[in-house]
Amino acid sequence: MQNKRKQRLNGWLLIDKPLNVTSAFVVNKIKHTFNASKVGHSGTLDPLATGLLPIAFGQATKTISYIIDKKKIYNFELTFGESRSTDDAEGEVLECSEVRPSDEQINQALQSFQGEILQIPPIFSAIKIQGKRSYDLARQGEKPQLKERLARIDSFRMIKRIDKNRVIFEVVSGKGVYMRSLARDLAVACNTVGYISVLRRLHVGPFDIADAFLLDKIVENGKKGIASLDMLLPIQTVLDDIPALAMTEDEAKFLNFGQSIDLTEIQGRFEMNIDSFDGIVRAMKEGQLIGLCHLNRKRLRPVRIFNN
Repeated sequence: MQNKRKQRLNGWLLIDKPLNVTSAFVVNKIKHTFNASKVGHSGTLDPLATGLLPIAFGQATKTISYIIDKKKIYNFELTFGESRSTDDAEGEVLECSEVRPSDEQINQALQSFQGEILQIPPIFSAIKIQGKRSYDLARQGEKPQLKERLARIDSFRMIKRIDKNRVIFEVVSGKGVYMRSLARDLAVACNTVGYISVLRRLHVGPFDIADAFLLDKIVENGKKGIASLDMLLPIQTVLDDIPALAMTEDEAKFLNFGQSIDLTEIQGRFEMNIDSFDGIVRAMKEGQLIGLCHLNRKRLRPVRIFNN
């Protein structure tokens, strides 16, 4: 019997990733359930992390790079008193400390983790060192030497103290922030050691956990559960903060063929001022996304075309 022909789907699906599975596992499950030809995800979550995992179908995979840099919100539980090899609950205990900081000491330390900071990623991370993943080297018993990286923290605050050992924090961050490093470094700043014992992602760019679907509801007992194409969000959902230009049928064809367009004679048709604009815009036709284009000196050049 031949396999059912795969569907060429386009759009975004929001999944609430469960505990103890990889992001790749979720992608494969969703791809199989929807019988989709092309599926990817935006922003890996570790197996011990739960929460929002945006899944991109088809042409939406071309927009993944536009969401990676956007705002993310996490909640995590920091357990004081032990450092772990992985900086989370999965790793081996490396060091212990009897020091437990007070709320006042924690809030004082948090002031050093606002705005642009430098952090060293966990050695159990996907960063490549001379062509090899850092986590592969660490599992082989090596100690990769990772360099400091710039990270942006928009907000880092204590939400709740569970007991003397465990505290819950909320982090609003930009691109490239490692929560495990943040928890580890905060503990050190409080003159002790610690690791992330619970991590949950709540928000990514325009997406929120409140709109996400549980994986178990979509895939029930290995079969299709409530999975429906109505769950998919439009590709342009992640591009709504990019200015839009309405194109005619002929202009859309030019862009699809990779040709640029001189907007000098038709600039009065656009609501935005194109005289001094230099950047990326969305080319739209009757509400449908045609592509992302670079607008400069009243000339529109296609950068990424979407074959919906």
